[in-house]
Amino acid sequence: MLDMNRRILLIIVIQLILTGQVLSQKRIMEISLEQTVELAKNQSPDAQNAQHSFRSAYWNYRYYRANYLPTLSLSSNPNLDRAINKVTLSDGSVKFVEQNLLNTDLSFNLSQNISWTGGSLFLETSAQRMDIINDHLFSWQTSPVMLGYKQSLFGYNSLKWDRRIEPLRYKEAKKRYVETLELVAARATSKFFSLATAQSNYEIANFNYANADTLYRYAQGRYNIGTITENEMLQLELNRLTEETNRMDARIEMDNCMQELCSYLGIKEEVEIRVNVSSKVPDFNVNLDEALALAYENNPDIDAMSRRKLESASAVAQARANAGLKADIYLRVGLTQTADKLPEAYRHLLDQQHVSVNISLPILDWGRGKGQVRVARSNRDLVYNQVEQDLTDFELNVRKLVKQFNLQIQRVRIAARTDETAQRRNEVARRLYLLGKSSILDLNASISEKDSARRNYVSTLYNYWSLYYTLRSMTLFDFEHNIKLTEDYNLLIK
Repeated sequence: MLDMNRRILLIIVIQLILTGQVLSQKRIMEISLEQTVELAKNQSPDAQNAQHSFRSAYWNYRYYRANYLPTLSLSSNPNLDRAINKVTLSDGSVKFVEQNLLNTDLSFNLSQNISWTGGSLFLETSAQRMDIINDHLFSWQTSPVMLGYKQSLFGYNSLKWDRRIEPLRYKEAKKRYVETLELVAARATSKFFSLATAQSNYEIANFNYANADTLYRYAQGRYNIGTITENEMLQLELNRLTEETNRMDARIEMDNCMQELCSYLGIKEEVEIRVNVSSKVPDFNVNLDEALALAYENNPDIDAMSRRKLESASAVAQARANAGLKADIYLRVGLTQTADKLPEAYRHLLDQQHVSVNISLPILDWGRGKGQVRVARSNRDLVYNQVEQDLTDFELNVRKLVKQFNLQIQRVRIAARTDETAQRRNEVARRLYLLGKSSILDLNASISEKDSARRNYVSTLYNYWSLYYTLRSMTLFDFEHNIKLTEDYNLLIK
């Protein structure tokens, strides 16, 4: 009875262990490079950051555009003054009088910035009421129509420079978003092939361990009958132990690469990813002159260089304006009236005009203004030189990238053929060794060549796709399908 209970308990424990193993098994998820790139563009951290950056650039552009549109505002500044104030009487004498005043006002203002002058034109209507609370008296003052203009005559015209810089900045932001998505694809490709390499290494390690174990067991029989030496027997045992260690290291590396890919793709569930590396790659050549023209037309770095030059020129204009004569003019004309009753304040309107000019000319500033201008000019010249060098480097990078890409398809073919040949040679070397017609050194050499050829093939595929997406990011053009790369920007700002 006791033995039966022990058996039942043992069966239950085994079932629990097996159930736990089944539950702990991760769902296997096979994924191709195309699927990896699509996931990365939709939910990777870099793609999310790119979306937020574009939204910020869009609203900055909307803010810039709003500066050139008319604005309507409502303002009011009520105040209560209850104090003893010094008042000048009609006979010229001064007396301290207790006052209890309430002022209320309301005004509507319609203004429009003038970009080519930097000034502002406005149309305003307002009404104000003053209550003398102690005497229960009140009066109204109205300005039904008032037209005005304010202008800095020699100042820095930010509206003119913004009209040149901000559209270029927004154009750059749109291109930068598309470029970032292609760079996201390139980074996802890197992580995809890191896992592919680790997965290939693990498969190689498993295969090599199985072969090493088989050869070791086979060699034990041959050693017992004296057909191989003890040294060769020990070499095979050493190979078996080495391959077992390599298999464990390869598994750890594969798990690490798998976690990095899951994290980048935003996959939160517990899955075991198996990458599906396709041997098919697009076969096309890129014309160098066409790639250069597209890069100059579409790459955001070109717009960034133009923007940097404009910004440096703007800084020089601002420094000159701040260093020289400053004059501000304010003009205002309109109608006004005052009365004890509000309707009366809109009758028999009187003209009103107001003109003011504010002039400022530095006489002695110890060269501060002149120094600011020279610093701005030096910075402008520095930016111009940097842009020229950046343009040269940019063109060299495009040329180098196109040449490397056009050679890569042939490298893929050679690497695939080399991998196939190395696999066949290893099979032949293994059979010859089992027949006793080759040495252990020949077998080890074939294994090493086989492993190296497979790793080189995976690495060559990675280099192809990395150059493929890098070229797309440089030109914002899909040479495979002959279309320009773009996005639906309206979906990003919702």
